[in-house]
Amino acid sequence: MPGTYIIIVLILIIIVSGLFIVKQQTAAVIERFGKFQSVRKAGLQLKIPLIDRIAGRVSLRIQQLDVIVETKTKDDVFVHLKISVQFLIQPDHVYNAFYKLQSPHEQITAFIFDTVRAEVPKMILDDVFVKKEEIALAIQRELKAAMLAYGYDIIKALVTDIDPDEKVKIAMNRINASEREKVAAQYEGDAQRILIVERAKAEAESKRLQGMGIADQRREIARGLEDSVDILNKVGINSQEASALIIVTQHYDTLQAIGADTNSNLILLPNSPQAGSNMLNEMVASFTAANQIGESMKRQNRKKKE
Repeated sequence: MPGTYIIIVLILIIIVSGLFIVKQQTAAVIERFGKFQSVRKAGLQLKIPLIDRIAGRVSLRIQQLDVIVETKTKDDVFVHLKISVQFLIQPDHVYNAFYKLQSPHEQITAFIFDTVRAEVPKMILDDVFVKKEEIALAIQRELKAAMLAYGYDIIKALVTDIDPDEKVKIAMNRINASEREKVAAQYEGDAQRILIVERAKAEAESKRLQGMGIADQRREIARGLEDSVDILNKVGINSQEASALIIVTQHYDTLQAIGADTNSNLILLPNSPQAGSNMLNEMVASFTAANQIGESMKRQNRKKKE
């Protein structure tokens, strides 16, 4: 009886050892005596104990491989490109993916290096930044054609980073800063030019209006003098006497305006004693003429009343 139990336990152990589980999105490769037997999908699977073995498990999920490639552009600038390749193993080609490639990541990396170093040297540095999508499409196209025979499908290739030499980046930043300063200077110059033009227009308009005001003022003064002479002529005062009266009136108006300001001082300095005497005689004559004119106007007014 004890021996029977031992045999039953051994049989159960052997049967249980033939059971195995394959996870979702995974494939198990089964070999029998070292030879490929089958590919088992997700779920509970059974193999012949002591005869079959699990040679390996293959992930069917999308995987990503990041590769940094150093190469030189057409304008002799060394640049580092970070390439990200997304790929997966086709479920129907697990055998090829497992047995035909010893190191699939190294194989994909080699194709990436070959493609990048064939495409980038045709471009200058600025074009590398602009045409990175073209580089990614070239990598995807070359990899897809090369890896399809091994059971790998290339989903997407991306150029995720472009890193030139540090000195080149500093020079590019200087060029960019200089261009921006140039544009800013142009805008500032345009603004200053517009300001100067508008200021000149405003000043010209101000001068024009000021000139018009002075002209109007002089015109009104002349018109007032003309009216004054006409009025004096009507009362029997000739033009010479009227002019003298107007001059005396303006003289008194000037003295009144000067006297209105307590801080003003007036000093009359003749050029010579003779000139002073002549000026005094002229003022006396003007006063006399003004008195005569006033008396004459009074007499005429009395005659009109009589």
